Amino acid sequence: MPSFEESLKKLESIVEQMEKGELSLEESVKLFEEGVALSAACKKELDEAEGKVETLIRQRDGSFRTEPFPQDK
Repeated sequence: MPSFEESLKKLESIVEQMEKGELSLEESVKLFEEGVALSAACKKELDEAEGKVETLIRQRDGSFRTEPFPQDK
């Protein structure tokens, strides 16, 4: 599975290709489908990262502790 950064770079490349308007309809649809899948994968990773940040909890004494982020699979 590609990293978040690799997926984002590929998604940006797809957007650039589609914005040029030089692709056939078939190629555009194929790239659009790939872009949707990449976008969903990136969103999932971002949501998981946000959840990890949110699980950082301040203790009564001012210190912090973390709780495991529940993973949906």
